[in-house]
Amino acid sequence: MQTLIEGVQPYVTTIATAAIGILTTFVLAGLNTVKGKANAWLEARTTAAQREVIHKIAGEGFAFAQTAVKQADGERKLQEALQYVSLTLSSQGIVVSQVELRSAIEKAYLEYKAKTKTMFATEAQQSEEATQAAAKEAVSSLAAKVTEILTQATGPEVTESAVPKSLQETAPAERATVTGLAVE
Repeated sequence: MQTLIEGVQPYVTTIATAAIGILTTFVLAGLNTVKGKANAWLEARTTAAQREVIHKIAGEGFAFAQTAVKQADGERKLQEALQYVSLTLSSQGIVVSQVELRSAIEKAYLEYKAKTKTMFATEAQQSEEATQAAAKEAVSSLAAKVTEILTQATGPEVTESAVPKSLQETAPAERATVTGLAVE
């Protein structure tokens, strides 16, 4: 039995060494794949952070161009914004093409335009509602005054039949005594 083990031992050692080598190869390949994915994830995160910075600075560039060169046309404002954004990003060590800068500034412009359009629409709607409320108040105040004048001139029984029920329900008239009123 001892000779059998001694005869097989070199084969077992060779097989064990080969198995360990294959296992090590798989582990290293797996680690290399994980390393590649980790690097790709890290690069994507860095790019996302840089894109966020680019868009913030593009918004600043747009605001700068809007306020600094108010009287200029759109192309001049765009050039001013491009110059501002380019200088600011280069000072931070971020290199971006002119096309990417322009698209970031255009995006800031479109966001601004959408925001102001929504704001103006809301203000216009509130203004229209306020105008309608003021008109309703004026009509009901006028109806109250007409009712009061008719009551003073003719008495309460004539006034009730002369004023339509819908006006009486929507705008109840406050009654007040007026002294020194002459009716012809």
